[in-house]
Amino acid sequence: MRTGPAETIDAVYRAEFGRALATVARMVGDIGLAEDAVQEAFADALRTWPERGLPSNPGAWITTTARNRALDRLRRESARPVKEHDAVLTRAPNEEAEVSPVPDDQLRMIFTCCHPALSRPSQVALTLRLVCGLRTAEIARAFLQPEHTVAQRLTRAKAKIRQAGIPLRVPPPHLLPDRVPGVLACVYLVFTEGYFATSGPSAVRDELCDEAIRLGRLLCGLLPREPEARALLALMLLQDSRRNQRRRGDEELVPLEEQDRSRWDRAAIRAGLDCLRSAEADGGGPYLVQARIAAAHATAPSWARTDWHSIVAEYDELLRLAPSPAVSVNRAVAVGFARGFDAGLAALDEVAGDPRLAGSHLAPATRADLLRRGGRWREAAESYRAALELAGNDQVRRFLARRLAEVESAR
Repeated sequence: MRTGPAETIDAVYRAEFGRALATVARMVGDIGLAEDAVQEAFADALRTWPERGLPSNPGAWITTTARNRALDRLRRESARPVKEHDAVLTRAPNEEAEVSPVPDDQLRMIFTCCHPALSRPSQVALTLRLVCGLRTAEIARAFLQPEHTVAQRLTRAKAKIRQAGIPLRVPPPHLLPDRVPGVLACVYLVFTEGYFATSGPSAVRDELCDEAIRLGRLLCGLLPREPEARALLALMLLQDSRRNQRRRGDEELVPLEEQDRSRWDRAAIRAGLDCLRSAEADGGGPYLVQARIAAAHATAPSWARTDWHSIVAEYDELLRLAPSPAVSVNRAVAVGFARGFDAGLAALDEVAGDPRLAGSHLAPATRADLLRRGGRWREAAESYRAALELAGNDQVRRFLARRLAEVESAR
């Protein structure tokens, strides 16, 4: 091994944990047992690989070892129902044969983690744990929650899967149209929490952005005929191309119009546009529309030359496909730049009273920005104060406080 053994095994863990777990879970029919077995396999790797060297196929080694660990445990547990025990052993392959992870197993695991019987927080936590291989402490840190809270959520979710008999399978074709949107929504929720953190000290959580994009690539490979999966990946890549420019060195939040466009990630933009074109060729839905909006920003030569009229049209289409108050607020911003800030404020008034926005700083912050741009300093200051009372993220609060100071000094 060229790098240290621990670093090498950690890299294999990141790449192979989810795949090995999905394959062993399919073999033994028990997610909890499979998870324990894969962890034991990595413990074996920590003991043996530094001495014997890295196997030629680390993923197959881990999966085979975990499979054998799981079968050993099943044999020891005489209390298990005889039928379940016999069924597992009947499905088990020759123990001498090496087992390679199967992509379809991961797809089964994703659909199981995102089953509609589970709450959305449980879906996200399970996906990050069982598909991405994040440890409980890492998930807790990413969502700024106590580790024991996340651990309990994971335990309850796995118990529900077992007790409710939620199948480890890809839904039959007639159920896929209903289930795919939930899977995509779970992945996008991971990304948005990373890119627009709702609480905590930083406005961006890099690890969540990275994991969401990894999941998006995985879904595109597993669902090659699903254009919305490609559209979602396009959307995430195009937004993520600006991630490093959203913060200055001192961690100050930088709005889009102040970012250095020459430092955006051009490779991510090219990849996002390729995904967008591929999705457009096969149709699409809400993610395709959002990806077009992201592409309009990513390809605009400057803030002043952004095609706001096209963006408004895309928001109109998005509201038709997937109406939400957040989309209406973002449309109001685009209307403000396309038709004037008074028009933007009028569009905002149409949605600002939606009770779903009551606990968010989004509407007052948007109103404050439109008023500031229109030179209405006193009203802008009032709205910035209202937004500050609702903002839960430290970086966002610092940004709003800076804007408040600007409008107060301009009065």
